[in-house]
This record gives sequence, structure tokens and C-alpha cells, in this order.
Amino acid sequence: MKISQLLNKNTIVADLKASDKKGVIDELSVAVSTTTSASAKNIAMVLMEREQLGSTGIGGGIAIPHGKLDTVKSIRVGFGLSKKGVEYDSLDNKPVHIFFLLLTPENSAGGHLKVLAQISKLLKMDQFKKKLLTAESADTIYDIIIEQDEDF
Repeated sequence: MKISQLLNKNTIVADLKASDKKGVIDELSVAVSTTTSASAKNIAMVLMEREQLGSTGIGGGIAIPHGKLDTVKSIRVGFGLSKKGVEYDSLDNKPVHIFFLLLTPENSAGGHLKVLAQISKLLKMDQFKKKLLTAESADTIYDIIIEQDEDF
């Protein structure tokens, strides 16, 4: 399953304003809510509940907040970039700059895991991460992700 099939330019926040985990999740939830019937409030609530189980800040300046919601009919992906970095309780205790949000229907365990794996594969590529960190707009971020995703 390709990220390019799930990502929408409207779900990309090229310059996150938030300075903490809750703020980032709120900002990204608003963006993703534009492409689904789920409300930003419900998306944020599900993502914060997941964070209670353990931080989705995986280290290396990356976080992948994710959750499942019964009102979501198909997998949704969002992206956020924080130039200054956000304290996110990451595994390495370093600020997070790159955020991929993943929202899936309640009953899609297989799809959820496939997309998480795809995102993880992309984020292991240093050149890809460097390009994202220097991107200035949602259009540029979208193009970087699509270009890299197509090479898989």
C-alpha cells in the first residue's frame, strides 16, 4: 500500500505552530478532519489515548501518531513539519520535527500495519528526511513524499 494513495495535500501542515505534543496532535487532527467525516476533536482524542500507551515519538526527530476510529471509512494519512522541533516524549528524548499521522478504520488491522511499515521504510532514508526538513510548502512536501513513494 503506497502512501501516495492515502496522502492528500490538504492533510499536510508545512509549518506546525504547536510547541507541545497536544498542540501538534490538535493541528494535524484539524488537517486530517478535512478529508473524513470524523471530527478533529474525535481524531485528537483517539490519538492522545494512543499516546497514553506509549509515545509514538520513535526517535531521530520522527513521530508517527496513529489511531483507529469507527467513524473513519478508509485509511487517512497526514503530515506535519516543525522547523523548531517539539518536545514529544520521544524514545531518544530529542525534539521531533517530522510527523506522519495515521488514522484507520476500527477494523483494519492489516491495513494499519502495512501503512506503518511503509512510513517506517521511507523514514529510514536519510536523504528523504533531509529533503522533508528543508521543504517550505505543502506542495513541496507532497512532491517529495510522492516521488520517494513511487520509487518503492
